[in-house]
Amino acid sequence: MIIEDMASSQTSLHDPPEYASDSKSALLRRGHSYKPSDAAYDAAYNQPYYAEAAYNPSYRPAYPDADYAYNPDASAANDAQDKQEIQEISYAKTPEQYGMRNYENMGYDEPFSKPPRERPNPIRRYLGLYPLEDRIADKKAGVGVQRRPYLVWLLSLIMLAVLIYELVVNDKAQGTPVSFHPTVNPMLGPSESALINVGARFPACMKSVEQIPLSTELACLNDTANPVTEACPLETICGFGGFHDETPNQWFRFITPIFLHAGIVHYLLNMLAQLIVSAQVEREIGTPFFLVLYMAAGIFGNVLGGNFALVGVPSVGASGAIFGTTAVAWVDLFAHWRYQYQPGKKLAWMVVELIIGIALGFIPSHLGGLLMGLLVGMAFYPIISPSLRHRSIVLGLRLGAVVLAIVLFVVLIRNFYTSNPYAACSWCRYLSCIPTSSNNYCKGTGLSTSSSF
Repeated sequence: MIIEDMASSQTSLHDPPEYASDSKSALLRRGHSYKPSDAAYDAAYNQPYYAEAAYNPSYRPAYPDADYAYNPDASAANDAQDKQEIQEISYAKTPEQYGMRNYENMGYDEPFSKPPRERPNPIRRYLGLYPLEDRIADKKAGVGVQRRPYLVWLLSLIMLAVLIYELVVNDKAQGTPVSFHPTVNPMLGPSESALINVGARFPACMKSVEQIPLSTELACLNDTANPVTEACPLETICGFGGFHDETPNQWFRFITPIFLHAGIVHYLLNMLAQLIVSAQVEREIGTPFFLVLYMAAGIFGNVLGGNFALVGVPSVGASGAIFGTTAVAWVDLFAHWRYQYQPGKKLAWMVVELIIGIALGFIPSHLGGLLMGLLVGMAFYPIISPSLRHRSIVLGLRLGAVVLAIVLFVVLIRNFYTSNPYAACSWCRYLSCIPTSSNNYCKGTGLSTSSSF
């Protein structure tokens, strides 16, 4: 009795529904239609399942075909198919081959992902003509209107080529690309006379300067003695075909110093800042606006320096233009304070950087570039306006910045061409000069290699 109960229990556990004693009920439960007229079906499914043994682990049932006809060969066919698949898998030599044999016909959909959003063009970004949420997300992610600072790269290459030209000019004149006589150039570059000759900002070449008349002679480019033994006329040192009507008029020296550098060290320091800070600004605002910003800041830096720096000291470098691009970071910080990460800490670092930058060079040029950078940045930098009132305020500030920038250019250029620019600001000369007895307390010209006949 116990053995029979165990056999019946095993039958209920392992017996497929199709082979249950009541095959009609089992098929109805599975949703199949029952055909009582199909004698072959009844004969196949009503014969005893455990005729010889209660449990056979090697047994594989034979399944009926689509018409419920008994097919005793189906089990053998299934076994053959399984053996073939196992054999194919065993012959797969690499995981790639295994995947090709088993999944080559399987299709799958690409995982869902939000399509990348196109970068707004400079005009749409400037006017805020795309969703506010996207503008805020772009600001936090540091996404600008373009991915690469093409103009910064181009300017850096042009400045490198110009520096090589400066060194070649000095090499032809003195036999060495770096000037060591009559004075050593700590920036590892050409002499002062060579810098003036290739386009440095030098007021005596741009207008009549009372302290440096046309009769003044400076050290020739090939002179290496100290004191000067070979002197050349001012017109010769200024180069570029001399003066017209015997009046210094080389106004382009407001522009050319932007592309010149005092030497290799000067170039490397400027390019370090330009390729990091200025490059990011170009990505933010786009090349057209960046060109306006860069040139306006560089030129205005030379205008301010020409007004209040010592007239006998030549000035070169892109520092004014670079400071102008740095000023845009200040506009960005205060305009987007709520969207910045740790804005207070960022402000502290920017103040330190500003102090160090101003202390390293010709302060009037640096301050001029910084001031013009603030104005042009206010006029052109894309500012997020969450409301109509905020947008109206920003528009008013933009118009005011443009007007003020134009006024400053006009006033300071006119002041530069007066006989005494220092009269407009008597203390401004001390921005680029520490008063000592050796320089007559910043009241001289600053010429170090001059001789008058």
